[in-house]
Amino acid sequence: MFKDQVDKIVQTAIERRASDIYFLPREDKYSIKINIMGIVKEIYCVPFSYGLQVINYLKFKADMALSEHRRPQIGAYLLKDIRTKKVFGRLSSIGDFLGRESLVIRLIYQEKDTNEKYFFPNHLQKLEKVCNKKGLILFSGPVGSGKTSTMYHLVRSLKDVQVMCIEDPVEIYEPGFLQIQVNERARMSYAELVKASLRHRPDVFIVGEIRDMETAKIVVTAALSGHLVLSTVHAQTALGVIKRLFDLGVSRTDLEQTLQLIIYQRLIPTVTGKVKALFEQVGIGELSWEKLEKVDTRKMTAGWREDLEKCVQNKWISEETYKKYSEG
Repeated sequence: MFKDQVDKIVQTAIERRASDIYFLPREDKYSIKINIMGIVKEIYCVPFSYGLQVINYLKFKADMALSEHRRPQIGAYLLKDIRTKKVFGRLSSIGDFLGRESLVIRLIYQEKDTNEKYFFPNHLQKLEKVCNKKGLILFSGPVGSGKTSTMYHLVRSLKDVQVMCIEDPVEIYEPGFLQIQVNERARMSYAELVKASLRHRPDVFIVGEIRDMETAKIVVTAALSGHLVLSTVHAQTALGVIKRLFDLGVSRTDLEQTLQLIIYQRLIPTVTGKVKALFEQVGIGELSWEKLEKVDTRKMTAGWREDLEKCVQNKWISEETYKKYSEG
């Protein structure tokens, strides 16, 4: 019975195409909210004890420690909606100063029809061609912008390759890939796992995030040694990725040898109420290294605004949406 009630909460969020489910403590109760295209709405309000039971159940499903209520934890597990399409849940929990635990589930939808996910499917086809080369393909963009889904789609388009995924946590279950999860307590960092995985001789790496110098160094080493590596870097624009890599100690020479493409990705609401992904792409051939230091890497390229203008002209998005996302 309790499982059915929890499933109902999750299914409600999936049916409404929510991106997140929030379980937030409020004095003697828990507020359960969902995020739909940036608008957060409360869907249930339950007694505090019941809210804790819901959180513990979800933590158990995601293989998180039930005894830990204050320190941050992450986990993931596979959900299914009523139409039997796969939806993946990425969980994050943390306790406040009173020891009251909150939980957020990021819902990751796995669509089969890529034409319905992207404004310009031909842009995705260009990315698929680039993936036939060796080297480094990097993604940036806000949390929840679909970067992981795009990386998985691109690698699925490759044939007869061995794929190694290293993530924190693993977000999308893919039985055809060898997937490994970061565990800092067990000394299984991104850098350590990439080093160990090189001995398995994979053709392709998906590395969830380049977040420190050690990871940046080993990812570049993997790309230099003939692997295709797809990863993400926190930056506000595609050009901002270059500056971030320089800050992490990656040399211009190594980038010239390895970098194939940088993609800034953002999910943008359409006039029909759905969201689709839009790319800003910067290829290695488009970079002017001498001028890069003088360019404001916080600004989007002209190509981004041109594509947004096409979306307005095709009546896919509104003028208000164009203004909101014109700077990324």
